[in-house]
Amino acid sequence: MSKPTPIKQTRSSVISSISEVFSSQRAAFARDMNPSLAERIDRLDRLSAMTARIAPQLVEAMSADFGHRSPHVTRLADIASVEADIRHNRRSLAKWMKARRVPTALAFQPAYCRVIPQPLGVVGVVAPWNYPYQLAIGPTVAAIAAGNRVMIKPSELTPRVSELMRSAVEASFSPEEIAVIVGDADVGKSFVALPFDHLLFTGSTEVGRQVAVAAAANLTPVTLELGGKSPAIFHQDFSAELDTGRLAMTKLFNAGQTCIAPDYALVPRERLSEFVAGMQASVSRMYPDIGSNPDYTSIINERHWQRLQALLDDARSHGAEIISLGQRIPGGMPRMMTPALVLNVNDDMRIMQQEIFGPLLPVMVYDTLDEMLAYVNRHPRPLALYWFGADAGARDRVLRETLSGGVTINDCMWHFGQQDLPFGGVGASGMGACHGEAGFRTFSKHKPVFYQSRFSGMRLMYPPYGKVFEAVERVMKFIT
Repeated sequence: MSKPTPIKQTRSSVISSISEVFSSQRAAFARDMNPSLAERIDRLDRLSAMTARIAPQLVEAMSADFGHRSPHVTRLADIASVEADIRHNRRSLAKWMKARRVPTALAFQPAYCRVIPQPLGVVGVVAPWNYPYQLAIGPTVAAIAAGNRVMIKPSELTPRVSELMRSAVEASFSPEEIAVIVGDADVGKSFVALPFDHLLFTGSTEVGRQVAVAAAANLTPVTLELGGKSPAIFHQDFSAELDTGRLAMTKLFNAGQTCIAPDYALVPRERLSEFVAGMQASVSRMYPDIGSNPDYTSIINERHWQRLQALLDDARSHGAEIISLGQRIPGGMPRMMTPALVLNVNDDMRIMQQEIFGPLLPVMVYDTLDEMLAYVNRHPRPLALYWFGADAGARDRVLRETLSGGVTINDCMWHFGQQDLPFGGVGASGMGACHGEAGFRTFSKHKPVFYQSRFSGMRLMYPPYGKVFEAVERVMKFIT
């Protein structure tokens, strides 16, 4: 698959058709505002069958878009992850759809209260290029489980995957159920300007701000899955062999092109040499040859390759020490960047100011837990935080005294794979949450309903007001 399948529509025709698709989905929702459990299960089943059917093509298209991407990475992160989402939603959906009875204040009984989950309408999903299938279809699973119609805008940086997804969805769903809109940044701007009932965007903080502004014009609620600089904190008692291996695996998964990849490490000063040696040994064991290793992944395009090289050059010019991890044999596959540790870093370097999104790992040393916590908390809230160490007291202090989107203890990234944990950012790393029941809740209106009884005591509160009202008012202070 050397070239993407040509997209027949021109940019202007795509932009003009976006509103038509949206209007069609809005009208379809108006005709069926609360799909049954059977209808929702049917849509999930069709998504599952579609994913299984195109899986081999997806592996091929993904690698072609990246230059080279490990088939195992695609199968694990994009295909198996979506399949797990579907299975979990399918198993749990009947329970999630039920109305929940909630307590009623004593003064209002025998009335009662319920919360009824209801679909929102038409949901927009904007997906990035790094996991283009999972980050498009994963939120779609949650949205259709909640009973919504969905429009997806995939990234223009992975055109083969986008076109494959468009054609597969078109073959499996009516455009009134799910539609994929392919196109460039201008198409994306038109997409996010639609008055969706909810809009989920995954991508950079910079673009996320623009999306939030566009959505605000329509008062569209947004879920923003952004990024930031996620720290990996190593306590003095970390295991040089076990923990550096876990860090190396997750940092280099997809060549570091992951929003929750560890973005820098905080290491006790006296154990820095052990940490470096552990990272060198771990990377050499996993990726003995960087240039033509089928298990490694290329940087997505030349612009991002040059951006990463510029980060290294800037760090070096400010006094950083670059330690190469692994050996790159000349030739092989395109844009296979050799992993590197960047030591002696400081906040004046661009590598400590920007999310890296590549196989480069800055390492900072610290002397005390107080110093380390102060550094983390001086910076924007990260999407993820990682702790390595056996000291439960220190670990719990870090959990209490830092704020991040999510946490994995003694490893990295795996909180993302837990269906019963909500996934989302905080502050500059995003807002809202998805995954499992959190995704169902995000894409539902949880309607509060008060059911009055024929025998309501509220008639005692009717005018004309007098002594009865005042007596009831005094009593209510004690029973509400």
